[in-house]
Parts: sequence; C-alpha cells; structure tokens
Amino acid sequence: MTGSRDHGPLPGLLLALTIGTGLVDAVSYLTLGHVFVANMTGNVVFFGFAVAGAGGVSWSATLLAVGCFGAGAFVGGRHDSARTTHRGRLLAVTCGAQCVLVAAAAVLAAFADPTRRGTQLAMVALLSVAMGAQNAVVRRLAVPDLTTTVLTLTAAGLFADRTSNQVRLRRVASILAMMTGALVGGLLLRHGRIAAPLWAATAVLAGCAVTADRLRRRDTAESWS
Repeated sequence: MTGSRDHGPLPGLLLALTIGTGLVDAVSYLTLGHVFVANMTGNVVFFGFAVAGAGGVSWSATLLAVGCFGAGAFVGGRHDSARTTHRGRLLAVTCGAQCVLVAAAAVLAAFADPTRRGTQLAMVALLSVAMGAQNAVVRRLAVPDLTTTVLTLTAAGLFADRTSNQVRLRRVASILAMMTGALVGGLLLRHGRIAAPLWAATAVLAGCAVTADRLRRRDTAESWS
C-alpha cells in the first residue's frame, strides 16, 4: 500500500486509537510497575535497567508485556489475512476484540486489588495482548505516519523531511493525540481510580469499532477498501 492510496476515514479513526494508547500506557506506566503495554522499545530498555538492579523496574513485568504483546501481534497479523478483507472491517473487528480485553483489565482494576502483584500482572497481560493486536492490524492498514503507539519515526520525519503541509499536519496530530491521551489518563488517575482511564480507553475502542463498521457499509467505502 502506498502513501497515495485513499485511506477514507482511517486517519481519523487511527488518531482516536492513538489517544487510547496514551490512556492505556498512562495506567501501565504509572500504576503497574513502570512498564509499557504499547511501547516495546521502552520495555527493552527497562529490562536492561531491571537486570542491572536500577530504576525500581520489574524484569518479570517487562518480559510479560513483551511476550503478550507478541502473542497479540501474532493473532492480529493472521486474522482475516485474505486480501479481499475490507480495511474498515479489519479495524472494526480488531477494535471490538481490544475493547473486550481492555474492559476486562478495567474490571480487574475496579473489583480486584490493583495493588496486588497478581492483579497487576494480569492487567499487563490483557493490555499488552490488546496493544499487540492493534499494532499488527495498523501495520496492515498502512496509513502513513499513524502507527498509533510509537512516535519516534513520526517526530523524526516531522523535522527531517521536506513534505506537504498535509503530511506535517498528520504527524503533528499524531503526536498531539498521544499527548492528549496521556494527559487525560494522568488526570483521571490523579483525581479518580485506576479503572477510570481504562474505561475511557474502552469507550474509545468501542466508538472506533462501531464507526469503522458503519462507514465501511456505505457505498463510498469502496475507495478505502
């Protein structure tokens, strides 16, 4: 898929998922033992810190996150692999599955003791599988500059590349979306309960699933199939 392909409503939906990523990583990093469930680069670095005995980072949590992320990516990368699958349907199904996983983590945070190590690891596992699946499917959707989980290449391209204003706007929007999710997640954690950002992320995922499914059923959806 090339950058010139018509992506229809996908950019807006992926920006919403980027906000969801900020919400989820706010919970994982701030309350589950300094571990990311969407950013595996950070976990690799954290694992090095943990092995060195520095930073108060759990090597078990980082390894669990990487392993479950890989499992989610494996499943997401093989679901509906036929080339005829509409990208809107693929996104809708994936967001629906993620919604269930993130909601399960929210239920654990709300009704189990989120300070217990077992509860924390279960939440890390659920959220990592969800984000791994999201990464795999976003790769297949192939919308330029909207990875939904990492911003390193997006930020580098923003400053290094000579490109159109539309591309610059998309890159800036991606960065701001992640920042917005993290900001809202941090505020919800500060003034509410641990489950609050996860319920917010669940709502975002549910909204993306319903919207993608409805839009793909319209006649105009053929342009981004």
